[in-house]
Formats: sequence, C-alpha cells, structure tokens
Amino acid sequence: MQQTILITGASSGFGAMTAKALARAGHRVYASMRDPQGRGGAPAAEVERLAREENLAIRAIALDVLSEPSIEAAVETILAEAGRIDVVIHNAGHMVFGPTEAFTPEQLAQLYDVNVLGTQRVNRAVLPAMRSLGRALMIWVGSSSTRGGTPPFLAPYFAAKAGMDALAQSYALELARFGIETSIVVPGAFTKGTEHFAHSGKPADTERAAAYWSGPYAGVDDQALKGLAGLEPADADPSKVAEAIVDLVAMPHGRRPFRVHIDPSDDGAAIVNGVADRVRAQLLERIGLADLLHPKP
Repeated sequence: MQQTILITGASSGFGAMTAKALARAGHRVYASMRDPQGRGGAPAAEVERLAREENLAIRAIALDVLSEPSIEAAVETILAEAGRIDVVIHNAGHMVFGPTEAFTPEQLAQLYDVNVLGTQRVNRAVLPAMRSLGRALMIWVGSSSTRGGTPPFLAPYFAAKAGMDALAQSYALELARFGIETSIVVPGAFTKGTEHFAHSGKPADTERAAAYWSGPYAGVDDQALKGLAGLEPADADPSKVAEAIVDLVAMPHGRRPFRVHIDPSDDGAAIVNGVADRVRAQLLERIGLADLLHPKP
C-alpha cells in the first residue's frame, strides 16, 4: 500500500538513499532538503530526474529543520497535495569532529538545534495531521554512538544524538495511544559511502584545538578515524540503512521493532540498547502502562 512519506535531510547520505529506495518501493515521497538550490541544485535535480525517468512519485521540497515557518510551509504543501502524511523520517543531522574543549558553547547549541530541536519543530508541525489518521509511523535515524563504544573527538555529536534518542523514546510512549508507531534506526559508524565524516564541522577555537593536535594527543585524531575505518568490513554498505527503512515501512502496523541496528562494525550498541529497552519495558509494566509500548491497533 502506498504511503505518503516525509523525510528530512534528503539531499545526501542516508536521506537521499532512503528517499530513492522508498520511491522505488512505490511510495509517495517528499524528499526534503534545507535548500533545493544548494550545491548548484544537484540534489533536487537528481530527485526530478528519478521522478521523470523512472516515473516515481518523489519530489524535492524545501524544509529547513531550523526554521518553523519553513517546516510549516512544507507540511502545508504536502497536506494540500497528498491530503495526509503517513510516515515521517527524522534523518536531518550534522556531525562535528575535534577536541571537545575547543568547540564553543554556541557550536554545541547549534548542533543540538539541528539534531534535536529540529525533530521537535517537525513533530509539532506534522503530528496534528498524523494523530487524526489514527495510524501512522515515525522513524528516527539515530546513532550507535548513543550506547555503543565512543571514540574521542566526537562528543558534541554523540551528546546531540543521545538527546534525540531520549526524545524518540518518550515520544514513542506518548504517541502510541494515537496509533502512531515508533521505530529507531541505529546506524553504526559508516566512514565510507556517505559525506558524514567528510563534511563534519571543526572547532571554532583553533588555539585550544592546537593544544591537543600538537600536544599529547598529536595523531590521535588520525588513529581514531583509521581505527573506526579498520573496524568496518570491506562490504559495509550504507544503503543497507535505506533498505532497513523500506522494510520497516512495509511491515504490518504494530509489528515493527522498536529498534533496528545496522552496524557492520558491531560497536556494542545493539547489546546495550537491548538491555536498556528491556529495562524500559519492565518499568512501564510495573507502573501499569505497558500498553504504551505498542501502538493502538
């Protein structure tokens, strides 16, 4: 059955792969991006080419997760055209790399704004329409870093992703009785095949950063990145994240897993999340709210 799907951050990486895969699976996809004219308009042009040449129901739409008016305009457009939003995929995010001390508080706030507050802005825009459907799906693209092994120099990103994960867990419980199901997709550290690491931000305080790069941590950045890359199997494929999301959308309502891990490097997040999610479920059972663990049929 065709679903109307809004995905954020679809100009590159997991977002672009997922939008394309969902459209090829027969869904009506709104591939949102901050600026469809950015990068010379190439990402939006690729979406238009797919729609034209493969006759897919996909279109690029402007949506900046930092801007409530931008989000509201995009949602209004989708509802006017399609009449509904069945699935929202929170994918937009940004990474930084460097000594934690060298990032300014403003940089950390900006990262939190993109990775966490952006999802809140989108939810406030889409949920009135989604709640009225009585059956919908929200997918959050998280990170194994929230509970897996954590190398140095990625703390602002890890902290933001942990915040997003906490938000997703609570939203899941608060939306279940409206029939909105939640799944958290947990990718590992794919160092190749996306622009995630290549486009990561740097610390603004270069003087403090230099104290690390020229001091006792000289070379640790390269060692960390090479170590992460070395953990990845040669066949690690980021498109598996897109395939997992297509599979989630296709599953029957109420039967989807709360989390799906796609982590070729196996950094331990699946084990820790398994324990944490069991503890979460047990608490809900102990306080008599176990029904919130599953969406209303």
